[in-house]
Amino acid sequence: MTPDMWITLLILVVALILFVTEIVRLDVVALGVMIALMVTGILTIEEGLAGFSNKAVISIAALFIVGGAIFQTGLAGAIAARILKIAGGNQTRLLAVLMASTAVMSAFISSTGVVALMLPAVVSLSRRMGVPISRLLIPMAFSALMGGALTLIGTPPNLLVSEALSAAGYAPFDFFSFAPIGLLLLAVSMIYMVGIGRYWLPERKAETTTQSVITPGELFTLYELPGSLFRLRVQDDSPLVGCSLGDSGLRQAYDLNVVSIINGASDEPSWLTTWPRSGAVTRQTPRADTRLQTNDVVLVQGRAEDVGRASGALKLAIVAAEPVAEGDIITNEVGIAEVLLRPRSPLIGKTLSEIQFGTVYRLTVMEIRRPGTDAVLNVKDTPLKFGDVLLVQGEWKHIFNLKQLRQDFIVMGEPEALEFGAFTQPRKAPIALLLMTGMVLLVALNVLDLAPASLIAALGLVVTGCLKIDDAYETIDLRSLVLMAGMLPMGVALEKVGLVELFAGGFVNTLGQLGLVPVLAGLFVLTVVLTQVLSNTATTVLIAPLALVTAQRLGAQPQAFLMAVAVASSMAFATPLASPVNTLVIGAGNYKFNDYVRVGVPLIVLGLVVSLLALPWLFPLA
Repeated sequence: MTPDMWITLLILVVALILFVTEIVRLDVVALGVMIALMVTGILTIEEGLAGFSNKAVISIAALFIVGGAIFQTGLAGAIAARILKIAGGNQTRLLAVLMASTAVMSAFISSTGVVALMLPAVVSLSRRMGVPISRLLIPMAFSALMGGALTLIGTPPNLLVSEALSAAGYAPFDFFSFAPIGLLLLAVSMIYMVGIGRYWLPERKAETTTQSVITPGELFTLYELPGSLFRLRVQDDSPLVGCSLGDSGLRQAYDLNVVSIINGASDEPSWLTTWPRSGAVTRQTPRADTRLQTNDVVLVQGRAEDVGRASGALKLAIVAAEPVAEGDIITNEVGIAEVLLRPRSPLIGKTLSEIQFGTVYRLTVMEIRRPGTDAVLNVKDTPLKFGDVLLVQGEWKHIFNLKQLRQDFIVMGEPEALEFGAFTQPRKAPIALLLMTGMVLLVALNVLDLAPASLIAALGLVVTGCLKIDDAYETIDLRSLVLMAGMLPMGVALEKVGLVELFAGGFVNTLGQLGLVPVLAGLFVLTVVLTQVLSNTATTVLIAPLALVTAQRLGAQPQAFLMAVAVASSMAFATPLASPVNTLVIGAGNYKFNDYVRVGVPLIVLGLVVSLLALPWLFPLA
């Protein structure tokens, strides 16, 4: 062992300890590894920073944007709803459909995102059908992980092993190269879960320590908003024509909250009969500098007598063709939510007028409710107290921006709002579907490499408005990218100092004497063990070079060995911390650590047996 080998091994061991103990965040550890390799001279600066320009890293960044657009347009939600509808009331069919559909979605979208999307719907479905939620969530999580083994873009390890092949001079894996073994393993896992596996799942009720939060639609009814919402049309001779909302006096003089403004209305009766869904009208979020024009319809909230006063004084016509409906103030872009005031908030003792709530937070407070009293509180002049619940209305992004102000507010009902369809743009769903399908076809038909194809799709989704550019940046999981880019240099270092050759020699000298299949089994088991305590990305970065060199030392074709590494890295079934997917469902399913061991370990053993039988046939070893 040379000094460089010892230094590299020391950095690797320290990194592994930090990964397992999570004393330091994973992405910070990865950056530390990259810096340590450069500072110690094991790698040059160019080699150490090369991970950030790696094709796999760039592709995954673009795929995060594609996945974000699939969620933002509501396409993923529509698919999930349809899936659960097909499942019907049969428990066995429900489990099978749930697993199959989750896996298929995870083949193209982040498995963590798919589980987060499906979770509220599955919890609701379990309540309606009377099925313990603990019998559904582990199968859903495991199938999401298995779905990553179906396509090249299903999970980062697939891209990494394909890139390893390409860097070594071999043809990279195609888009659907993973499908045969992935579908086989998925079928085996479904048979296992529907059969003996479900009897090993616990029957526990979900935790009920937290109070269920009602949906935006239920808030609309609970606060009796239909009775306090009115439409006022700006007439030709109204003094508000050309006036800004801030100067209109609607709030100050008449105690009316402006909820939205509808532009482009006409005086024709046919317009009234199609209210409010006519394509001729557009909605505008009210701002202090928004100027009113003739025929604008202002949706206001307040008392009927105040509306009457404003109508007469400001020459505003009351539009009474239809009562105000839920869809007038709750859409994919705007909505209502309850916000709870925290005990140490500096807002306590101040009125909404004093803190200029609407200007600062760009939201309208429609009502204030105070525990212990049924009195109607004046929204403008009531000093706030701890425990006050504010009903706010405005754009969803502004509502949930309050989450960042943890000292001041608790925002209620985000999962309910997301399930309702907040933030989504369903009109853009066909465009998103078209662009995603185009990306898949370009890669599957070998017209383009994944990196340019995914970048084209990501750019197209932003240009067509499926995803705003700021939202696109937010969809990118920088922690995952930094983790990958920071750990890729470790793989280079292991090869450069000769440790990969040394480890490969150990494999060849021990398991290699027994044949190629035992070596394949050894790599599979090593990957599975590491992926229970490390991220599948970090595990693949470490094991892929070892698999490649081991195959070359044995004179075998490397495809089956690298495919085994990719497949094994997706089998993070034995612990709740092995994958964010497992962690997402542990609370909702009221699971214990041993539940994952009892259900997951037999599935891993099945996966090993199936892989050892199928991989040499799908990818000849010699």
